[in-house]
Amino acid sequence: MPVEPSARTGGNGRRLLLVRHAKAVPKGQTDDFDRPLSDRGRTNAPEAGRWLAGSGYAADLALCSPARRTRQTWELMLPALTSPPPTVYDDRLYDAAPSVLVEVLSARSGNLGNVLLVGHNAGIHELASALCGSGPAELLERLRDGFPTSGVVVVDLADGWDALTPGHGTLAALWSPSP
Repeated sequence: MPVEPSARTGGNGRRLLLVRHAKAVPKGQTDDFDRPLSDRGRTNAPEAGRWLAGSGYAADLALCSPARRTRQTWELMLPALTSPPPTVYDDRLYDAAPSVLVEVLSARSGNLGNVLLVGHNAGIHELASALCGSGPAELLERLRDGFPTSGVVVVDLADGWDALTPGHGTLAALWSPSP
């Protein structure tokens, strides 16, 4: 689906780019924190980076869970980005609930315009669903159906980082790799 975003939001607006880590090997093969990406995940993660670069969305800061699969996802996305943002790996993001994600975003976002967060389900899907009170009906429906691995959800926050409350975001874009 073509999108025509601007790379930067104007005024007090902020943009949140939520990325669900790419497909990992099944649970039980290793400790959950250390699960690596599967072959499919290693293919899809760079596609997410190329989509971000091609769509014009950029971030001033990337926040990433320190789990192996989220780090690998972000590292595979980076080569596609023209101006990769500085990255912070925050232990609180590992398997975090939406309230913890909001806490980390509020603490780290400051005066930044756009922040990218690489995280885990179910928290990242619950956050995206809760924030998006408006947007194109088709995209809202797709978001309600789930947040696929390697997926990217773009949320515009007209009132800045203070708008990290249910219903105050606008779903601007949703991308996921082909099945």
